[in-house]
Amino acid sequence: MIAITAVLKSKSENAIQVLEMLKLLVTETRKESACKRYDLHYTENDFIIWEEWENQEGLDLHNTMPYLQHFIQESTDLLSREINIFKTVDAF
Repeated sequence: MIAITAVLKSKSENAIQVLEMLKLLVTETRKESACKRYDLHYTENDFIIWEEWENQEGLDLHNTMPYLQHFIQESTDLLSREINIFKTVDAF
């Protein structure tokens, strides 16, 4: 099992737009067979995505998906800083 925590901060004026984009990303990602969890948590313009993946192959495939690539490209100017991504693996 691979866990990812992605932390995003939008510019204040873009929070609603980023939230809507993330909701679409969550909906599409949850359809992936290797996706075990893909949850969005947020407050104002801070967003956290908590992900769990069955294996590295599934995560690698996710990273090539058009909807993820589209989000990354379209959100660049809407965010106040780079996305912070933390990857951990199950130790047991």
